Amino acid sequence: MCRSRYVYVLFSAEGIPVTQSPGASSTQAVEPSTRATEPSAEDAEPSLPAAEWYELTPIEAAEPAPPSGPLTPAQAFDALYAFCAPTLVRQTYLLTGRRALARESVERAFQLAWQHWPEVAVDRDPTGWVRAAAHEYALAPWHRLRPRLWRTDTWRTPTLSASPDQTGTALTDRALIHVLLKLPPPYRRTVLLYDGLGLDLPETAAETEASTPAAAGRLLYAREAVAARLPELADTEELHRRLADAANGEGPWIVRPCSPFAARRRGERRARRWIHAATAFAALLLSTTAVAVRTAPDHYEPPVAPGAPIRGIPPKGAMGPLSQDQLDLRAKLRSATTGGGPQRLAPESR
Repeated sequence: MCRSRYVYVLFSAEGIPVTQSPGASSTQAVEPSTRATEPSAEDAEPSLPAAEWYELTPIEAAEPAPPSGPLTPAQAFDALYAFCAPTLVRQTYLLTGRRALARESVERAFQLAWQHWPEVAVDRDPTGWVRAAAHEYALAPWHRLRPRLWRTDTWRTPTLSASPDQTGTALTDRALIHVLLKLPPPYRRTVLLYDGLGLDLPETAAETEASTPAAAGRLLYAREAVAARLPELADTEELHRRLADAANGEGPWIVRPCSPFAARRRGERRARRWIHAATAFAALLLSTTAVAVRTAPDHYEPPVAPGAPIRGIPPKGAMGPLSQDQLDLRAKLRSATTGGGPQRLAPESR
């Protein structure tokens, strides 16, 4: 799959290879990026409940310490996460308009990357690999079935005014985000990749899993829809600038992603839960099969046909009283046996 040339995450120092986990066939060293990006700015909103799992606080980028030796897989993953996680959160927020979903999508993408780290480590564009996973998770249609997600971050009507906030920084371009959210998800993703991140058309088509003509049609439709609602964005250069600022600029209020260690730990915990669930399901299936084999009949027993009366045969009569002739015969037999000899035969002794 083609990947982005606009932002590359490079997670090794000059001349220092990346040590891969067992099972990787080769290693690939990547260069450090020349600049770091942070997530987008957004206007300060009313404080959310303390139990929420994301925060709205400023993030100050910390300079990573220079590595003293070959990077381990965990260190390389942490460098990749620290570089592109805030920017991916901003991009995902442009696609969804939900802070919670934006953070969750990026964390799930990095968890998936950690599970497939030997593949991601040798990919020519690790950032593009994670970005594609985050965008696909964020735009999944089944998120609409999660009412709690939509209750915790309700979309408010955007304002076109650029009044400064408490820190003096202009508010996030809420009008542009509102227009993007009116587009269908594939069109929204296409215009973000092409005009916001600077990918060329074949790379955009490859990342969105569409043909190049289909990607071009989506891009033209998205530009027309944005220009119809925001006439000042009819110029493609202005649209590119606004989208690039929204996707890669800086702002006072952003969604704070979790730490790289927490992302790795959650991914490993999720993988263990799936393994345990699969093991339990396999054990249940084997137990059910064993019980079925033990209790099932070992030979065929044909069913008994229901009874039916046989016609044409006279019914058997019941015993009735003796007739006079039978009574006379019985009396004659009794008189002959009682007086003339024994009633039963007996052997003679010799």
